[in-house]
Formats: sequence, C-alpha cells, structure tokens
Amino acid sequence: MSPRINYTQVAPAGAKALGSLYGYITQSDLDPILVDLVYLRVSQINGCAYCLDMHTRDLMKRGVTIEKLALLQAWREAGKVFSEREKAALAWAETVTRVAETGVPEDDFKAASAVFTEKDLVDLTFAIGLMNTYNRLAISFRNTPQAALRAEG
Repeated sequence: MSPRINYTQVAPAGAKALGSLYGYITQSDLDPILVDLVYLRVSQINGCAYCLDMHTRDLMKRGVTIEKLALLQAWREAGKVFSEREKAALAWAETVTRVAETGVPEDDFKAASAVFTEKDLVDLTFAIGLMNTYNRLAISFRNTPQAALRAEG
C-alpha cells in the first residue's frame, strides 16, 4: 500500500496538538513501559501495522522480553508475565478502545480505580485515546511501517 496523505504536513497544527498530548503523557507518573504496552495493545485491537511496528521496536529498546511481547495479545492467560498494574492497564485499554461495544461498564471502572489513582487513570485514558487517534490516522492515510520500508529497500 502506498501512503495517501502526509497528515503532519497537511495539518501541522493538528499534529502538533497530538504531539503536545504525547509529551504530556511522557511527563506523567505512568511508567513508560506500561504506556508502551498499552499503546501496543490498542494498536493490536485496531490492527494498525504502522503503530504495531513502532511500539514493538520501542518496547524492545526498553528491554522488554520477546516472550512478553509475544504474549501481549493473550495477556490474561500469561500468568505472572504481566504485573497486576500492567494487567489493570491492559484491561482498561481494551474496554476503553472498544467503547462502542463495552460502554465501559462500572465493574471495569472499579477494577481500574482499585489499581490507579484518579490522576493516573485519567492520564492512562488520555494515552489510550491518543493511541486510538494515531491508529485511525495511520490506517486511514496508510502510514508505511518501518519494517515494510526496509523490505522494499
């Protein structure tokens, strides 16, 4: 597939606004590995090849094991590979990303609230929303994953 629109060039102010939210999230109290795991899980749900490629690489650079990356999609069955905090973040990411199906039920909110402070939960939800937006941009405008660029060259 070839790219359709370079949205960062066409709408730089919009891209900058998203970048500001990304910067806010990186300055939050959330663990960067936890955030990247959430970004990768959201991208798995949405089927965004560009973001799957990028966040897998980011996590590998942070020293996350291949076993953890391989089991992310089945994190509920992965035993102690994921911490309780990571499991709570991934569950919240799934229910929020699938909001049209789930309606984000009270039980999901209570479970996430039991692990995260209000501030952390809001910041985590910003991160989930941001990744959903980036996924929609990358899929809609056909951003090419780094791996595909390497395969072409």
